[in-house]
Amino acid sequence: MRPLDEKETTVVFEKLFKFVGSNLKDIVERRSAGDGPGGEDGRFCFRLHKNRVLYAAEPVVRRATNVARDRLVSLGTCIGKFTKGGDFRLTIQCLDLLAAHAKHKVWLKPAAEMSFLYGNHVLKGGVGRISENTSVNDGVVVLSMSDIPLGFGVAAKSTQDCRKLDPNGIVVLHQADIGEYLRMEDEL
Repeated sequence: MRPLDEKETTVVFEKLFKFVGSNLKDIVERRSAGDGPGGEDGRFCFRLHKNRVLYAAEPVVRRATNVARDRLVSLGTCIGKFTKGGDFRLTIQCLDLLAAHAKHKVWLKPAAEMSFLYGNHVLKGGVGRISENTSVNDGVVVLSMSDIPLGFGVAAKSTQDCRKLDPNGIVVLHQADIGEYLRMEDEL
């Protein structure tokens, strides 16, 4: 486990910025509440373990240095992973972090929730509400009408384009959803 280098940090922050915008500052400067030994506060930091990017409190990271690298499975929250080609992909484990700081959101009607949870894109007929000023290719968090985070994706249409779109038009391109825990339980 090691800190991210400059190139890796840039790639991770660009991906997170796509979803949270200027709220990225809140994620980076977030403080832990007495997680350290003796109850001291600490900041949260990003670490790379194998090809996975982890987000954890500094006191927890300091304690993990006593564990051998080959014995350490995970630490904190897995934000995403680097592919062999060098791309960075967000994983579903970061959904709570994204939902708390998201800039653009889409709320689904109850009838469309299961379709999204099976890995399908969000159609206009299933959208209950959408954040204002959402542009094409913005990262969006998909929520149920009762504000439960279901997953995230990329906006295929802007808010203005959605108003004149037919009900079968794609609004959000699926990237990850909470149904992945069941569909990919062998890999996770």
